[in-house]
Amino acid sequence: MNSADVTLAHRLADAAANAIRPYFRSEFGLETKADLSPVTLADRAAEAAMRAIVEKEHPTDGIIGEEYGSSRADASRIWVFDPIDGTTSFIAGRPIFGTLIALMQDGWPVMGIIDQPITKERWLGVVGKPTTFNGKTVTSRACASLDQILLATSSPHYFNDENAAKFQNLVPHVNAKRAIYGGDCYNYGLVASGHVDLVVESGLKVHDFAALVPIVEGAGGRMCDWRGEPLDANSEGDVIACGDPARVQEIVDILSG
Repeated sequence: MNSADVTLAHRLADAAANAIRPYFRSEFGLETKADLSPVTLADRAAEAAMRAIVEKEHPTDGIIGEEYGSSRADASRIWVFDPIDGTTSFIAGRPIFGTLIALMQDGWPVMGIIDQPITKERWLGVVGKPTTFNGKTVTSRACASLDQILLATSSPHYFNDENAAKFQNLVPHVNAKRAIYGGDCYNYGLVASGHVDLVVESGLKVHDFAALVPIVEGAGGRMCDWRGEPLDANSEGDVIACGDPARVQEIVDILSG
C-alpha cells in the first residue's frame, strides 16, 4: 500500500458520495433483500461507481461489496465496499449513515475510510499512521472506568438471542442513561474522534467492519472480536471498538460471561 492507494480511496469515496446525494431525502427506490435488509438505488449506484473505478484501474485487485458480491476474492489485495452502511438511517433522512471503503492485504485491513456524504465528514485510517478526520489528526479518549463509558450500538435487535443476553450483561457495568442506539459506522468515527468510548456489535460481515479497524486503531483505540482476537477477513463479526485499550479485557470478560 502506498500514497497512490490513499488517493484512490478518496476518489472512490468521492464517486460514491456523488452517486448517493441525489437520492437523499428524495425518491430512492426502496427494496427488501432476501435477508430482509433494505436496499436502495443509492446503495447500488454508489457501489457500482466504486467498482467501475477499481475494475478499470486495478483489474487484478479483488473486490468484496455488499450489493454486488465478490470478484477475484482470492487476490492478495482486496477492496471492500459497503456503499451505505446504515441504509435504514438513509431511508429515514438521518445523515448518520456512511460509505465504508477498506483495502485488505492478505486478509488484514490496512486502510479504511468512513465517509458521510451529506455532512461531508470523512475519517481515514492507514496502518502505521494516525487517523485523520477531514484531514486533521484525531485521537480516541482515555476512560478511567467502565461506569464512565459512553456506549453505542446500532441495535441489540440485530443480535441473536445468545449475544443479546451477553450484551445485557454489559449494560449494568456502564451508564445505561448514556447509551446511544443507532448510528452504524458513524459511531466508530466518533470513537476515533474521542466523542464515544465503546461500540459493541454482533453479526457484522467483513464489509461492515474492515474499514473501521484502521480508523479506530490509528486513533489510539482497539478493535477486536468478543474473545479479544484481532479482526480479519475470517472473523465472525462480533465486534468491540473501544477508545481506551485498557478497558478492553474487562469488556471481553463481561461479554464472555
